[in-house]
Amino acid sequence: MGAVTTPPTDPVRARRAVLSKWTKLASRVGYLLFGVACVAFVVGFVSGLTGGVVALIVACLVVGSILLAPAIVLGYAIKAAERDDRERGY
Repeated sequence: MGAVTTPPTDPVRARRAVLSKWTKLASRVGYLLFGVACVAFVVGFVSGLTGGVVALIVACLVVGSILLAPAIVLGYAIKAAERDDRERGY
């Protein structure tokens, strides 16, 4: 029997997999922060909007936007690159 060899790993696909993992994490955290901002707004609206609640809402929206903007763009880019690889037979 011959030795079993693993095919060489494509460094571009390996890097794409790492970016995909981080992109998914950033998306989850970004959407979670948007959810926290929505809940904080409803709770603050019912109980009275204090400075702390407003600061929490604004912070969640700003950090969520900072995370989501590149995550969405990179997510679409990674999906397009994977689709292109499949269509070309790579």
